[in-house]
Amino acid sequence: MKKNSIDNKKSSKSSAHNIPFPVLNTVYQDPHTYPEGVAYLDSQYVPISQAKISVLDWGFLHSDATYDVLHTWRGRIFRPELHLNRFFNGMEKLRMSIDYSREDILEIISNAVALSGFQDSYIELICTRGCSPKPSRDPRDAINRFIVFVVPFSSVANARQLVEGLHIAISDRTRISPRSVDPSIKNYHWLDLVGGLYDAYDSKAETALLLDDRGNIAEGPGFNVFIIKDGKLATPNYSVLLGITRQTVMDICLEKGLSCDARAINKLELLAADEVFITSTAGGVMPVTTINHKAVNNGEVGMITKCIKEMYWEKHFLDDWSIPITYHSPST
Repeated sequence: MKKNSIDNKKSSKSSAHNIPFPVLNTVYQDPHTYPEGVAYLDSQYVPISQAKISVLDWGFLHSDATYDVLHTWRGRIFRPELHLNRFFNGMEKLRMSIDYSREDILEIISNAVALSGFQDSYIELICTRGCSPKPSRDPRDAINRFIVFVVPFSSVANARQLVEGLHIAISDRTRISPRSVDPSIKNYHWLDLVGGLYDAYDSKAETALLLDDRGNIAEGPGFNVFIIKDGKLATPNYSVLLGITRQTVMDICLEKGLSCDARAINKLELLAADEVFITSTAGGVMPVTTINHKAVNNGEVGMITKCIKEMYWEKHFLDDWSIPITYHSPST
């Protein structure tokens, strides 16, 4: 056998120069591990470990994508119509299009969840700009790509935090300006949010809230925030994603006659609140009992927060708020 001209002897120092020129292998062996789950892409359902996009996809290269996150709880999809409306609005604003209707996507979601077998699941819809068949820097040349994946349900807050409350730090970082990226489009521009998370970890907190470009409270990594003062609720209305769980809380307040305003909230107002909680599809209504190492409500979860949290989960079993998944028993 002819000796490879490239020296591939082991060296005491790791270097790219030590790697022999590879023989092209069309069967890629993925060394990574993934959670259990099911994905839909390119008109087929596959194990989530096989759900891949190209390194040339604009969604990967430029965060040029929009997405939405739904969940099932006890085998029911919660408020799918609101999530689908937001997803299609995001695609329209980004000038993307896919060959699927809302009804098609709902069927795909239902099939993927049924195939996964998960009663409680986290569901993500994605539309990326995609790739151009030929090298091009013109986004109009790209063919948009649609993906769905289903994994087990996960929460922003862990089991202890859901009961005892979260410790949040207010980061000095500014959330990306709505004059740059429309916050009504759910997007992957998360470097400011990830930086805020590390700010929180450095200060021994568990998660973060970022400021808007006016110096007021905006949102955190994947969640909105609510304050309660003298029995009245408020949530930021600028430079934030209009979360579906946020909307659900506002709908509950309207139903129960609670005052709830969407308006500017400054740091001092947040720190002086009687109760604070955050909202996300990933976790629902989650109490906050410490902000910047200062206790909220003496470190106890407030009664209004508990009430809203309980009502939020009760809504999951109502036909007006959710639809059931039909699971198929495995053949014997």
